[in-house]
Amino acid sequence: GILSTMETTMGSTDSVVVKNPKILSGTPVFRGTRVPVQLLFDSLERGHTLEQFLEGYPTVSREMAIAALQEAQQLLSAKA
Repeated sequence: GILSTMETTMGSTDSVVVKNPKILSGTPVFRGTRVPVQLLFDSLERGHTLEQFLEGYPTVSREMAIAALQEAQQLLSAKA
């Protein structure tokens, strides 16, 4: 449910992105789903809106998608 995906715990477990070898062979997915985060980036690259992505993947909440984009932005700016 929503509460389990919003769990706030210490360390990287508060990330909305999870890598688990048992889920899609360790592909980074949205926490609590089997939706690879890469699908969000691919969708945006094709010119789709965030709304279109969310309609296609109802298990991913808007908050999770935005948080994943923010995490990616932080990773990129940290390497700059």
